[in-house]
Amino acid sequence: MSTLTEGAAVASGYRAGRTLPLRVELVRQLKRRRTLLMGGILAALPFVLLIAFAIGGQPGERNGQVTLLDTATASGANFAAVNLFVSAGFLLVIPVALFCGDTVASEANWSSLRYLLAAPVPRARLLWSKLVVALGLSLAAMILLPLIALAVGTAAYGWGPLQIPTGGALDTGTATQRLAVVVTYIFLSQLVTAGLAFWLSTKTDAPLGAVGGAVGLTIVGNVLDAVTALGHWRDFLPAHWQFAWADAVQPHPEWSGMIQGTAISMTYALVLFALAFRGFARKDVVS
Repeated sequence: MSTLTEGAAVASGYRAGRTLPLRVELVRQLKRRRTLLMGGILAALPFVLLIAFAIGGQPGERNGQVTLLDTATASGANFAAVNLFVSAGFLLVIPVALFCGDTVASEANWSSLRYLLAAPVPRARLLWSKLVVALGLSLAAMILLPLIALAVGTAAYGWGPLQIPTGGALDTGTATQRLAVVVTYIFLSQLVTAGLAFWLSTKTDAPLGAVGGAVGLTIVGNVLDAVTALGHWRDFLPAHWQFAWADAVQPHPEWSGMIQGTAISMTYALVLFALAFRGFARKDVVS
């Protein structure tokens, strides 16, 4: 009897595409303590900044040069933009690395990975479900922060146009659209970290190793981007374009930097995701 026939006899009605549904994986991840903790930290940031501005006084009072940070108290939209500005470089890297790096490695660490595969859940299906949920949670984290910041900022400073440091303002409708573009770009720019974390997660049984490795390599990229001696080679570093979204909150937005940053980020990410799927398909899973 062939393997296919034996499989049909043992598991009548088995459909590989129906194993480990996304909703099941999503519920599992939402119930985890690290998900709730990460959500709490992101939700708390706007309140921390609000208290800081209340204690330290109005931003811009001690500096003649006006920056985006100096306009934080101009309106709720400005406060939301400032929250994205102070968190995009590092804080928002953490949930991406955590959700994508912990997902497969944690199963191996708990010795439950081999039982999932024995269910049987095809390896590609397992990775696909976990990757989609991890990216979905990462995007949700990036949406949560500006939404809460917008609500907190509006309550504290009022609903109004987005004041631009270089002069001028964006009306509330346009500002909301531009902030949505900013969040989308930040998410796309973080796909490199997601790819690193996910690939490392398929290589190790230590979740902290995968998460820490992705964060560490992201920091290395930021350091290399600061080395001006590299010249145009920095254009190939995803970190070089991480704040290109600032061009979107101008009276006349410039998209070239965001397009280049998105292309660089997605190229690296696709390669890393492909390596993760290819390596895991051949991996001897013993945990």
